[in-house]
Amino acid sequence: MIVGEKVRLRALQEEDAEDCWRWFNDWDVVRHLMSRYPISRLAERGFIELTMKPQENDKVYAIETLDGLYLGNVGLHRISWEDRRATFGIFIGEKAYWGKGYGTDATRAIVRFAFEQMNLNRIDLQVLDDNERGIRCYEKIGFVREGVQRQYRYREGRYVDMVMMSILREGYEARRDEFIPKPVEGPPHEKEA
Repeated sequence: MIVGEKVRLRALQEEDAEDCWRWFNDWDVVRHLMSRYPISRLAERGFIELTMKPQENDKVYAIETLDGLYLGNVGLHRISWEDRRATFGIFIGEKAYWGKGYGTDATRAIVRFAFEQMNLNRIDLQVLDDNERGIRCYEKIGFVREGVQRQYRYREGRYVDMVMMSILREGYEARRDEFIPKPVEGPPHEKEA
């Protein structure tokens, strides 16, 4: 497992399909993702089954709290081993855990893993420009804006720009200490009331 301060990343399992199906049919969750249309349980089970098989160029992990609550997924996609780069993606499906640092911790954990264990040199991502929480998270970790694809997505009656960002190994190494998990005191996550 890949372990952070608040989360651990593990392989997806068949039993994760029901939560994923629920999340990908919740507009609040998919609003900032590329997903646009409702997804069936069968399609989500097929995706989970695919990720459970060894994939050379896609690595997708479940994000869970340190005490085992499944929160969402994180992945490195379109991995180019020759160029030592990948495209990052993440979502937290459990809305009660939004804005509490779980996504930031998962991002730090997988970035650390990508540079330290996979020997990558570059991780890039795309984020819709109205996803302010996501952009703040990426910038806090060290991702740098590289450009904008104007009017990239039509959503809710208007066009939204897509921001392209990346972090390079040299940027990671300059901030490596920030990526080392520190012990967390108290319960691993807040219990829902």
